[in-house]
Amino acid sequence: MRIDIATLFVEMCEAVMGESIIGRARAAGHIQVQCHNIRDYSPDPKHHRVDDSPYGGGKGMLMQPEPIYACYEDICRQSGSKPYVIYLSPQGKVFNQHKAKEMAKMDHILLLCGHYEGIDQRVIDEIVDEELSIGDYVLTGGELGALVVADAVCRLCPGVLPEEECFTQDSHWNGLLEYPQYTRPPVWHDREVPEILQSGHHGNIEAWRHQRSLENTLRKRPDLIKKARLDAKDKKYVEQLRAQIKAEKEAEEAAQQPEPASDREE
Repeated sequence: MRIDIATLFVEMCEAVMGESIIGRARAAGHIQVQCHNIRDYSPDPKHHRVDDSPYGGGKGMLMQPEPIYACYEDICRQSGSKPYVIYLSPQGKVFNQHKAKEMAKMDHILLLCGHYEGIDQRVIDEIVDEELSIGDYVLTGGELGALVVADAVCRLCPGVLPEEECFTQDSHWNGLLEYPQYTRPPVWHDREVPEILQSGHHGNIEAWRHQRSLENTLRKRPDLIKKARLDAKDKKYVEQLRAQIKAEKEAEEAAQQPEPASDREE
């Protein structure tokens, strides 16, 4: 897979994509990540300006279409292919694990990072295939969003992680959150690792992990349970958990109620 990042801050992107697992995967040739400075394509050779004031007035500056388009054309020439262009924008669909899996099957992706008040709509209409957002909030630029997307996609590519199980057990892979994880020591601050995880019985461990995954999802992200594919056994367990959570909540609310004042002595 090849991922290109068009940005005003190449050093920022390289600092992240050159480290840890992704950096090692790049060095080993499992993935190809190229960062391009949009300023290098500015028609202003002296100041490398890429922005101007928006038509119709308003505060802030807008990125011009020509430097972005020239950068895009150069990437097409370098790679010999047309990339799937994604513009990181708060107006885009919210990125999730399903989208990451979909993108990991693509051969070539270009992540376009806006800045200032965004980019000229005409270049969006000309080259962008899809707009994505990493959440319903606004950042100062698209770089953080692009890095989040690139990391989530790259780790799913063959050879990046040592085994497929490293990501197929992750939260959101199957629509559920991951189960709790523990390591040594077996007792820490009087908190013990669940006995079943030390039993060596793989079948029981897998069953326990699946149940804890269901419980984590129901307690932390109940909206995901509604969309998850559950079999009859899972649905029965979830209903039991719902009843348990309801009882816990009622007990907690009862404990918070003030005690009735005792009768005063005459």
